[in-house]
Amino acid sequence: MAASVDAVVAGAGGFIGGHLVKSLLDEGKTVRAVDIKPLDEWYQVHGDTENLQRDLSDLANCREAVGDGAGEVYNLACNMGGMGFIENNKALCMLSVLPSTHMLMASKDAEVERFFYSSSACVYAGYKQTEADIAPLKEEDAYPADAEDGYGWEKLFSERMCRHFREDFGLQTRIARYHNIYGPEGTWDGGREKAPAATCRKIALAALNGEKTVEIWGDGEQTRSFTYIDDCVHGTKMFTRGDVTEPLNLGSSEMTTINNLYYLVADIAGIDIELKHVEGALGVRGRNSDNTLIQKYYGWEPSISLRDGMSKLYAWVYDEVKAKYKL
Repeated sequence: MAASVDAVVAGAGGFIGGHLVKSLLDEGKTVRAVDIKPLDEWYQVHGDTENLQRDLSDLANCREAVGDGAGEVYNLACNMGGMGFIENNKALCMLSVLPSTHMLMASKDAEVERFFYSSSACVYAGYKQTEADIAPLKEEDAYPADAEDGYGWEKLFSERMCRHFREDFGLQTRIARYHNIYGPEGTWDGGREKAPAATCRKIALAALNGEKTVEIWGDGEQTRSFTYIDDCVHGTKMFTRGDVTEPLNLGSSEMTTINNLYYLVADIAGIDIELKHVEGALGVRGRNSDNTLIQKYYGWEPSISLRDGMSKLYAWVYDEVKAKYKL
């Protein structure tokens, strides 16, 4: 059995996981980082961690990951991507219930001090998100349940698992409902990218190729809020170490249409664009985060503006696009 560490990050090879591991290391924590992907496919690899390639759908691997215990276990491991991915891979998304459940079991048996589960705004009821000009989603709006098919239902089920492991076994579980996390060092092409990175890729290609026409899925009037990675990491650690046991929103309350997201990035890039609306996966019509409870309990909410965050993401994606396509 592996020795105990300050923190275990499951899904450490992913976008959020890589940033979280770095933040924990900056605090001086000892970290075990685990992901199903080979190390050369991780978005960030940190040399001063114990890095393991393991499939956490297997309980034995979860026990190895948790080892003799940890102060904090962060479970970010799941199959996910942008709307184009989750609408076309529902079974794969549902299979994330295996690492979700087995990490809980391993953490309980190892008497882990705190267990964090990364849930999603996709747990929220679809009938609450039918209009673009939506009222911000409160935590209570997850019930009566009508979650995003596949991905959202797995997240909602695993939230309940966390609750019952806390109530029945005393495992101190904490849950964040992430709202569209974005930033550098993540997926920007290939089909799993989310709207912010996809937008930056399309605008970067337009800028580099001298084009004006940019494709966008749907009419572009669907609304979202987007949360910069630094705010996400801060909130994740705050929730894990805090006393609130119920799921809380972790999201920006700055809502925008997808059309305006494209125009914002074009302005950052210093180019004029014309949007060409095409068919594609859209998800719900509108979604925004109600931050009443996070402000009540922690006196804080994500505050990095969309322009500031997208400026950082665009600069990174631009360099990635230029290097990949040799433009």
